[in-house]
Amino acid sequence: MTSLSALTLPDHTQLPDSDGKFVKNLQEHPQSILITDSIKPVLEQLHPDGQYCIGQDSGIYWRLTDPPEQGAEAPDWFYVPNVPPTLDGKMRRSYVLWKEYIAPLIVLEFVSGDGTEERDKTPPSQGEAGNVGKFWVYEQAIRVPYYGIYEVAKAQVEVYHLVDNAYQIMAPNDRGHYPIAPLGVELGIWQGLYQNAELPWLRWWDEQGNLLLTGEERAIIEQQRAEVERKKRETIVEKLRNLSPEQLNALGIDPEMLE
Repeated sequence: MTSLSALTLPDHTQLPDSDGKFVKNLQEHPQSILITDSIKPVLEQLHPDGQYCIGQDSGIYWRLTDPPEQGAEAPDWFYVPNVPPTLDGKMRRSYVLWKEYIAPLIVLEFVSGDGTEERDKTPPSQGEAGNVGKFWVYEQAIRVPYYGIYEVAKAQVEVYHLVDNAYQIMAPNDRGHYPIAPLGVELGIWQGLYQNAELPWLRWWDEQGNLLLTGEERAIIEQQRAEVERKKRETIVEKLRNLSPEQLNALGIDPEMLE
């Protein structure tokens, strides 16, 4: 049974959906799109009922504070399984833990500075009001099973796994990737061109080491396949046209079909 105090706590429609800060660099937005687009087929297979939520630079409220924004973290990207993508027919403004009770499975932060903020372990008792370390919040307050810190400037990603209530840094596998077992995927760095920028992008692979493609990449590959098949058919037809009607009939081919 839900207590009266829980019913009176603010929900996502009553809490701020922004702290007024600018996105730190122009790479963050395409990076979020890249990892969201490419993992979508995996999530659709895992959640045929559509019950999952992805947040991009959206607030996760984990405690009540004044002002409210000090009780939230806004990861650059996060995924929550087994929750509805909308609430009461409305898009989520934020993710409120005291209303949901399900923590994100994975949180990703894109470093713009030196990474100090993303690795800050300052607990509430040692920090000023509202000044709690991001690392501590994900590890001890929200208890996110997987936490990734991506640094495009260093072309690297660190991934932490929550084990016995504490983060342990993961070692990469033979491919240099980090397995996210509940999703059946791996996380790593891909050097390539995306959104007109040649960068070391953060990307997903499947458990066999195959890169998970975006919708645009899948369309390009399909177009290339279709073009190869078209050229094969043209080559075969051209060769058949060099045969006599008798030879074509012997192959069971109507010569008129080649005209």
